[in-house]
Amino acid sequence: MSERGAGGPDEPGTEHGPGGAGGSDEREELNEIGEMIELGVTGVPRGIGAPAPETGGLGGADDVGESDGSGGGGHDTPESPALDEVEVQDAILALGRLRSGRVDPAGPLTPSDHLRRRQLISRGVEATQTAAALLALAVLAIVVYSVIEHGIHILSFSFLTTSPPITLGTAGGGIAPEIVGTAVLIAVATLIALPVGVLVALYLTEFAGSRIAQVVGLSLDLLNGLPTILVGLFIFGILVVGGGQSGFAGALALAIIMLPLIARAAQEVLLLIPESLREGADALGVSRWRAVRGVVLPSALGGILTATVLAIARAAGETAPLILVSSVFGRETSLQLFGHALPNIPVYIYTASESAEPYGFERAWGAALVLLAFILVTSLISRTLLNRSRARMAQ
Repeated sequence: MSERGAGGPDEPGTEHGPGGAGGSDEREELNEIGEMIELGVTGVPRGIGAPAPETGGLGGADDVGESDGSGGGGHDTPESPALDEVEVQDAILALGRLRSGRVDPAGPLTPSDHLRRRQLISRGVEATQTAAALLALAVLAIVVYSVIEHGIHILSFSFLTTSPPITLGTAGGGIAPEIVGTAVLIAVATLIALPVGVLVALYLTEFAGSRIAQVVGLSLDLLNGLPTILVGLFIFGILVVGGGQSGFAGALALAIIMLPLIARAAQEVLLLIPESLREGADALGVSRWRAVRGVVLPSALGGILTATVLAIARAAGETAPLILVSSVFGRETSLQLFGHALPNIPVYIYTASESAEPYGFERAWGAALVLLAFILVTSLISRTLLNRSRARMAQ
């Protein structure tokens, strides 16, 4: 018993307990490390001793002793940053696990409970995002399938080239005047909104100050979020009251809807133009406006066309403003913008679907299919133009 001492082999503390020689050495070393870490909490240097004073010579024995104690050879010992108490505790626990053999420094990394929890959260978020995307695709697929199912049987060449019947309850007829009128309205609205939107984007990116750009940008965002029925009421108040409905009023209402879309998208495209092009034009002594017209605009042409096509797809399906400003029209095809309303597909879908006649419902579904096909085609064209523009700008 005297030879074994307090740490005999039958007792739990012989070799690894506090009573054994190995356990005592490890415990003392851990205590020393803990004391050094605790010194770091207060910001006191972890080295032992102080920097040796400058004596101008080799120094005596005391100087040498001080230098050896500090370990810096007479140089100032840098102060260690203060540690947080929680960090100190975590470090001591980690050292304890390392010394006890529960952690192998040379072994592979093993995931902790926190890592597993983060992985579960990440997988849950990814699953939620995937479900949301699939839900959006499912809604689009249901809408497209419903329109195709109800309108495909009436779609024919005659339906696209003939006028609707005198009464909605009569079989046959088509939507030719509505197709032509919608095309005229969209074309005129684009001619109004495209130059104004591009000029606004150029002003914001090339000439306006930061405060003015913020105010104008906020105004465009508010106009983009404005309900389209309010745009129709505005045009109704300034053009229709006292003058009657007209195709120009409908085109102007659609132009107001298209304007913020074109301006904002064109602004984003212009901001992607490399600054080196503008700097090169300035270095050659070219005026700012000529640089914009000859360098900046040609580089951003593809993105501007993409924004325009997207705005056309948005305006083609607007019904609320056209009901107020261009909804009372006849059966004949007309290209006259002033004096009377122009036939258009959105208003025809609304009036035909509101009737109680089955033939009217069929023509409404057929017109909806034509309008949906136009919007899908224009969206695909815009995506193609956007990809080409990005590829060209990346070169």
